[in-house]
Amino acid sequence: MLPHERIIVALDVPERDKTIELAKKLAGKVGMVKIGLESFIAHGPDLVREIVDGGTDVFLDLKIHDIPRTAGAAAREASQTGAKLLTIHGAGGADMVRSARDAALDSTDILAVTILTSLDHDATQAIGYEGSVADAAHRLAGLALGNGADGLVCSAHELERLSGLGGHRVVPGIRPLGSGHGDQKRVATPEQAVSWGASWLVIGRPIVQAPDPVAAAVAIAESLGASS
Repeated sequence: MLPHERIIVALDVPERDKTIELAKKLAGKVGMVKIGLESFIAHGPDLVREIVDGGTDVFLDLKIHDIPRTAGAAAREASQTGAKLLTIHGAGGADMVRSARDAALDSTDILAVTILTSLDHDATQAIGYEGSVADAAHRLAGLALGNGADGLVCSAHELERLSGLGGHRVVPGIRPLGSGHGDQKRVATPEQAVSWGASWLVIGRPIVQAPDPVAAAVAIAESLGASS
């Protein structure tokens, strides 16, 4: 995979026109763009279809988490948009993971979210997870991959622990040096994440809020190339 193909740009902006504009500008400069829950609820599946029809791959980050039948139905409909990647929550359980994978089109890879990068040790303990964050991520990863998930969404800090389990690794919480952490708790630089085993890097504000988003994306891709 070429360095720029590892970058997924999170288009977490409320305006439909701006989302489409950014997707067009970034086409060919990054691997794909991410459409999250806010944009999907505001603008619907046609937003994803328009971006895909324009030639840009989409990571559809819906984090589906429901009873197996509902999760499967949602995954089936979401995959009809042409999304390349679709997220579910590993915490939904084995039956839910299997239902989502069985229902979605083969052209859409199902990724199981392990532990959100906005959560740290204290937060996971408060929720009820036992052991460390890495322990919880490992349990959920094994469950999801063992029941058909094509890959995982995890923090860079769990990559080493999850190595050897197979599947893709999509890593949010990526912050180039000098960028603020925002609401992310477990972050890493692009170079760190790739060196630890990330397949794709999800990067939002450092690119989308830059004065020149294309230049920001190219600079990150070049840094990955220089570090490889």
